[in-house]
Amino acid sequence: MLDTNVLLSPWLLGVLGLCIGSFLNVVIHRLPLILERQWLREAVDQLHDGPELARASGAPAAEAEKISASARGLADRMEKLPHLGIATPRSRCPHCGHQIRWYENLPVVGWLMLGGKCSACKARISKRYPLVELATGAAFAAIGWHFGAQPTTLLWCGFVAALIALALIDWDTTLLPDIINQPLLWAGLAAAAFGWTGLPLQESLYGALAGYLSLWSVYWLFKLVTGKEGMGAGDFKLLAALGAWLGWQMILPIVLGASAIGAVVGIAMKLSNQLREGRYVPFGPFLAGGGLVVLFAGQATVSGWLGWA
Repeated sequence: MLDTNVLLSPWLLGVLGLCIGSFLNVVIHRLPLILERQWLREAVDQLHDGPELARASGAPAAEAEKISASARGLADRMEKLPHLGIATPRSRCPHCGHQIRWYENLPVVGWLMLGGKCSACKARISKRYPLVELATGAAFAAIGWHFGAQPTTLLWCGFVAALIALALIDWDTTLLPDIINQPLLWAGLAAAAFGWTGLPLQESLYGALAGYLSLWSVYWLFKLVTGKEGMGAGDFKLLAALGAWLGWQMILPIVLGASAIGAVVGIAMKLSNQLREGRYVPFGPFLAGGGLVVLFAGQATVSGWLGWA
């Protein structure tokens, strides 16, 4: 029987990461569509009785018709979205509808075998799919090397997987879904309570509070000064989750690192004309990146960088 040192070795964790990366590709693509369909369904349901209520309250007929038109528009938009779950239906080519065979879905290998093209219609398959798989595999292997062969290593692998999913969903849609953000926060607090992260529960709680309130304060200050919203509530929740996992002392290093990386990427995109006027670079991916840097560097190293040690 294989012992823990083998099962949780960096190379086996790397293989696990490749498989998890393949699953993350599905989550990153499908979850925003699933959530959008749910939101539209709820909006249509709320507007369903709107015309009758408007007429009953004596509102002009034009007002009732306006509500009906809004409901029809949202319903039409909802019906154009595919009916998807995370696990079903099986993956298909978005161009020709070809159902992906099991061996075509093998992490990295499947993409290489296909030459980056659909086997049926030869449409190009994005390079991001194998890159996400490779990145997740590399991250899991790095976690195994950093933490060693111990059960809590798998906990940190889950933490990293959640950050990868959140970062790429936010990059694509400027959305940080609560369905990932909130469990990540509570998992961090629970892990601290059980002593699995080596962080006292009090520090984890302070980290969650400091993470949320720091960006919440920046949000309102920016809005008061400019009249614009500089970030979304998902960013507050993500930093709260990072604080729950890494502690309140790491909030400032995470934000500083995220701001520096975000500034470099934003300037590079602007100079290369990839950032259109009126668009902005979401902050979530850089918060996730800052969290990963702090995780691997460790509190002592980060404190040394900032002259706190």
